[in-house]
Amino acid sequence: MRSFPQPGSVTVCEINRNLITALNLSDDGAKDAYGKQLGMVFSPVPFQWDQLLALSPEHGAEQPPQVTGESVAPRRKDLSAALQRIVNDSLKRFFHPNDVNCLPEVDLQGVSWHQHKHILAFISGPNQVIVRDYEDSEGKEPCILTHESQRDVKLIEWRPNGGKTLSVACKGGICMWAASYPGNAAIARSGIAPFFGTVARGSGIRWTVVDFLQSQNDEQISALSWSPNGRYLASASYESSSFTIWDVAKGLGTPIRRGLGGISILKWSPTGDYFLSAKFDGTFYLWETNTWTSEPWSSTSGFVTGATWDPDGHMVLIAFSKSSTLGSVHFASKPPSLDAHLLPVDLPEIMSLTGSQGIEKIAWDATGERLALSYKGGDELYKGLIAIYDVRRNPLISASLIGFIRGPGENPKPLAFSFHDKFKQGPLLSVCWSSGFCCTYPLIFRSHALS
Repeated sequence: MRSFPQPGSVTVCEINRNLITALNLSDDGAKDAYGKQLGMVFSPVPFQWDQLLALSPEHGAEQPPQVTGESVAPRRKDLSAALQRIVNDSLKRFFHPNDVNCLPEVDLQGVSWHQHKHILAFISGPNQVIVRDYEDSEGKEPCILTHESQRDVKLIEWRPNGGKTLSVACKGGICMWAASYPGNAAIARSGIAPFFGTVARGSGIRWTVVDFLQSQNDEQISALSWSPNGRYLASASYESSSFTIWDVAKGLGTPIRRGLGGISILKWSPTGDYFLSAKFDGTFYLWETNTWTSEPWSSTSGFVTGATWDPDGHMVLIAFSKSSTLGSVHFASKPPSLDAHLLPVDLPEIMSLTGSQGIEKIAWDATGERLALSYKGGDELYKGLIAIYDVRRNPLISASLIGFIRGPGENPKPLAFSFHDKFKQGPLLSVCWSSGFCCTYPLIFRSHALS
């Protein structure tokens, strides 16, 4: 039976295909639902509180205070109305004359879990990122990262195998942050003057800007993807027809040009053998990274708004702007072959049950057994929810609906979400809600491999 969260309730976690709800957000509710089983609780992180203070009459200010790498204790209050205004204003910054109706539809990576640590980062305002380290028992307060070069943040992604290094895509380039510890300072790239942030209260960690990878013509970076080994970083802008492969240690970027039209999304495969780039004109390219050759594909269902690889890198799930059906691209043989075929993945409940107008954002966990997606519109009961699917691959993909996640606050809408794939008890899904909370939902289930 599908789990449906009643209006006024909030989702806490999944326990074996049952999505547990509570009346409100609380650590006590999380402890009762999953805390004893996991040995820890993932408390929700409020965000954008400083901008609300700046907007309030008693401050009389239009800009939020600039806090850099500083730990904060946010005020807990009803944020919904002012936050929605901030969200709407932030989305306006996405618009570009060539793609004025496109970019807000793209699944931008606004939430990112560290690959090996229980450290969560998420975009918390137009120019800032919050980092919350759940492993640091002393530094329970989140850190806000801001910098004068970090303008109009659109995406973030932790560097694989790169210690605690976070890449932040913004206007004019990519800001690279790294964690410094007492006696072990982060090293800036040669020729770059490091920018030292404030020490996070209670932990001794100092977040430092160690590099800024500058885009051509001060372009807005709107697509970002790391190679699995963490050596290369791919970036692109909806303002340009090319994407760039950065050798991050050297700070050198190589443009790769193909066709006309802005790029909507980039995704490196988990094995590093393949790479996907997609454009707003409805075409997308599958690349093999040995010689960087590619095969073009065209879509009649709009442009690619989201893409996520399976754990083995043998297939990629794709969402399109004008479809409620996903596409799965299966490679017919081993790399570097680009022989592949595209098959539909039907999700009939998205339209029939919710009254939705199509899929918005997607995320697939590293076990390959849980798929999360948000959708456009929806009727009064179902709008603003995240659908959770159980996925089987044998070898074709089939998905069955488990239920829905409802966020906190008034009329919450998922702004961004992603999985933490290396949590040993199962995947963690973190969601930034328009009501001003970043919530983490443990999905605890018996794997198909054990069935």
